[in-house]
This record gives sequence, structure tokens and C-alpha cells, in this order.
Amino acid sequence: MEKDDSGWFVADVAAAKAGTRYHYRIDDELDVPDPASSYQPDDVSGRSELVDHHRFRWKAIDWRGRPWHETVILECHVGTFTPEGTYRAMIDKLDHLVSTGITAIELMPLADFAGTRNWGYDGALWYAPDHVYGTPDDLRELIDQAHLRGLMVFLDVVYNHFGPEGNYLERYAPQFFCDAKTPWGAAIDYRVPQVRAFAVNNALHWLGNYRFDGLRLDAVHAIPETGEPPILKDISRAIGILARQDRRHIHLVLENDDNRAGLLDPSSGVPEGKYRAQWNDDYHHAWHVILTQEGHGYYEDYAANPRHLLARTLRAGFAYQGEPSAHRSGRARGERIGGLPPTAFVNFLQNHDQIGNRALGDRLEWSADARAIEAALAITLLAPMPPLMFMGEEWGATTPFPFFCDFKGDLADAVRAGRRREFAEAYDMFGDDVPDPLALSTFEAAILDWPDQGQRLPRHVLVKRLLRTRRDELMPHLGNAKFDSADLHQDDRLLIACWTLGNDVQLHLRANISDHNVTNDTSPMPGRPIWGGELPVRLRAWSVFWSLKRPEEERHSA
Repeated sequence: MEKDDSGWFVADVAAAKAGTRYHYRIDDELDVPDPASSYQPDDVSGRSELVDHHRFRWKAIDWRGRPWHETVILECHVGTFTPEGTYRAMIDKLDHLVSTGITAIELMPLADFAGTRNWGYDGALWYAPDHVYGTPDDLRELIDQAHLRGLMVFLDVVYNHFGPEGNYLERYAPQFFCDAKTPWGAAIDYRVPQVRAFAVNNALHWLGNYRFDGLRLDAVHAIPETGEPPILKDISRAIGILARQDRRHIHLVLENDDNRAGLLDPSSGVPEGKYRAQWNDDYHHAWHVILTQEGHGYYEDYAANPRHLLARTLRAGFAYQGEPSAHRSGRARGERIGGLPPTAFVNFLQNHDQIGNRALGDRLEWSADARAIEAALAITLLAPMPPLMFMGEEWGATTPFPFFCDFKGDLADAVRAGRRREFAEAYDMFGDDVPDPLALSTFEAAILDWPDQGQRLPRHVLVKRLLRTRRDELMPHLGNAKFDSADLHQDDRLLIACWTLGNDVQLHLRANISDHNVTNDTSPMPGRPIWGGELPVRLRAWSVFWSLKRPEEERHSA
């Protein structure tokens, strides 16, 4: 291979074609896969296979996506979503999602990882969808079939580190890494132009060659060397160009523990250096403390006044907008949101992290009262923020989702030891009941136990009704939603909130978020009831009421 003027090593192989397998030999002693491999049929250390990204015949040729305010996300792990654990098997479940009211599926990372099972955040080859789930064209078929049903498909991507096994870049391209460390390995140095191009082109690869409708960037707070301009801005700008060229809705979402509101802008038609929204951990953490009374770990920041912090997320997006965080040794966390609308905050009660980063991988169903969960769902799914659920949550699944991976040798031992340190109290309490992250049985326990076809589960009926109400009553007005107010009354048990939506429509919420009945001693809810019926004088425990007030209704009443 010869080094060209831009710093890349290249070789022209005239006989190469789709299906050709190849590897690189380093210093006549080490064979490695292509770091930009499109497919690894023999896992991360095997030969790479050339893929013709233009061969697939798309059927949803007129698909241009959906506007952001129509988003209702179900997060999915391909390997555990169905018993088969493949892209193709997921297709059989798409009609279920559509009938539920889901408008987007978000796939946990697909970048090729070591072994046969993994959450996906240990991806070593960013451009190759993992072979365990099927071929690249199998993935395209899943996305195409989703588009034919009106479903968007998002992908979780990891640009803060490479997985610990199958990544050979340190051996022959150490310029990829800087001295900083992330919790998962060496940090990536985006000051290097070629490294920056590698990440930007990866985002374009998924959105262009596979027609994903958007990306969720994992843990961007763990990218210490961003360069200038910041790598996040470069990625967004490049995708904005693609969106304009293809006249598509493309949505970019962040996970960012720093609550950097300045990175967000859901109102722009295409990405212009910023991001549509951020996963709102504050919303989840406040609800989790309310529902479970847990106050350890990062929940300590919410344990003293969870209802007040929940109310703040409903009236202002983030609960932490520059306030000191006890969990972070008093360090200030977050930025003021300024004029950001509710659509900049993705709200959820559960996701892969909040279930899987528990010793047992237990869902809320294991520890919270069903009435309380349903009240939380009634608020989450009808508030103007884009809602997200984790696979199976829509019917109340109790299937655990513990952490699992498939490493070998010293790396496997290191993972076990790390989990024991992180969950020392749980190991003391539960002993051998804590699943071994390396055991095949841990992965198998996480496979969704789907209900029988035609079985009517009360939770699923509830979620379908809620999402139907969201579609019919709220979606037409969510594009221009604005924060208004959210306050607590009756010893912090009664939550009263209001938002101004597009066309000057007002959305009102009144909810009893406690185990005790409360008296509604405030004025009647304005407008027309859309959930819960007419507001009674006495609100039962965990009861939720929504109403919608249109300007014309005010004129008629006058």
C-alpha cells in the first residue's frame, strides 16, 4: 500500500468485487481487518468483505422520513428483541409496533463487536453491522420494511471510544488516540483531520448507505478532545448537507451527562451544527425515585425532592441547569435552556441503561406499583416531549435486561471483576443470583418473552389508547410547543402543569402523583378533557387528567 497526500494508505486491486474478502498485513507479522470494513462475516478479527452498497433495491423509494414532533420511540436490542435475534426476525414485529402507536424504532449499536452477544457499545469496527444479526442487506430490508409501514429507524452510535477486542488501531495508527481516558478505554483524538473524517463519514455511511432516519450519539460528554470546530458540530453540519440534498427528515439526538443545552435546536429543518434533542436523564431519575424510593448512586441528586425536580423538568426541560450535583462532588451540572422548546428533551421511564446498569437487570415492574407506573406512562406519553420506551415496556414486560458480553480470557475476567466492584452491595445481598455477564444464560434470559398473538394485555391496551390520543389530539400542534408552568400542590402530591402548543392551543395536566387521595381545591381544568374524563373533586391515588383548550373554544365561551 502507498501513502497518499492526505495521509491515507491505499492500494488498487483490479480484481476486487462485492464478496471479496481481504485483510491488511502489518509489518509482515499481523493480519488485521479493514478499520472501515463494511462487513465481518468471521467476527472482528477475521477478514473483511467488500459490500456493494448500491445493489439493494429499495421499495420505499418515496420515503423522506417524518417530522420530529411525530416521534414516539421504542428502543430495541436486535439480539434479544426476538427469539431468532436477527434483523429479518424483527420485521415480523413491525406491525405490532405500528398498531401500538410507535413511530420510530431505535436500534442499540450495531458496529461489529467481539463474540456472539453484546449490548453493542463495545463495537470495534464502526462501519460494519454485526454479522450475528444478519447481512448488510438484511439490515436494509428491515429498514425498508419499517419505512413501508411509516416507521422511522434510528441508530445508536458510539464516537467516544472503540471496543476493547478487535480494535488494532493502536498497533498501526496510534494517532487515533490521545492521553485522556474514558470509562471504557482510550479517548479518541478528533484534532487529527483523518480521525475526524473517519467519524463524520461513519455517520454519513449509516444515513446514506442504510437510510437510517437519525442517529443517537452515545455519551458525548466522554469526548474530551473535540478539536476546532467541535467534532459534534462537524458531524451535524455534514448530515445537514445530506438532508438537504436528499430532501429528508434526519434527526440527531445526544446522550450528554453535562446537560449542554447550547448543543440543541429542534426547530431547524435540517441539522445546522446542532442536535434535535437530548435524552433527559433528569426526567427519568426523578420518576425513578418517586416510583421506587431508591436514593443511591446518581439517584442521590434526586432523593430529597424528586417531585419538585420532576415538576421542573415539565416546566423547563432539565432539572439541573447549572446547579451543583452532590453525586458529582458538588460540581455544577448543566446549562440554562434559554428558549428551547419541549421537543428538545426525550423523556423516558426506562431504557437499556436504566434497566441494564442494575445488578439484576430488573425493570420497573419488579419494584414499583402498577398504578404508579401507569400514571407515569400517562404523563410521559401525553406530555409534549418526545417519549421513548424500552422494548417490551409497551405491554409491561418483566423480562430482565442485564449486562451481557462474550469476551474470553483475561478480558472476561476483568469484566467480571469490574461488575463485582461496581455492584458490591448487590453481590453481598443477592450472591449467586446476580447474573454472570459472560454467561450465555444471562443473554438468553434477556430475550423478550412475547405475549401470544391476539392476547389483550391491560398495559398494552393502555399504551395504545395513550398513543392514539397523542396522535389524534397532540401531534398536529406539537411542532411549535412552548414551556409554560408546572407546580405542586396538596403537600406536593398534586401536579398541575400547562404548555402552549402550536396554533395557541393550551395543554393542561392535573395528576395525583402519590399513594393518597387528594382534594382538587383549584379551579376546573380549562378546555376539553382528552384523558381521564371530567375532573372530579376528589382525585384518586395515581390518577391523571389531561385537557386541551383551543382559542376558538375560548371565543365561544365568551
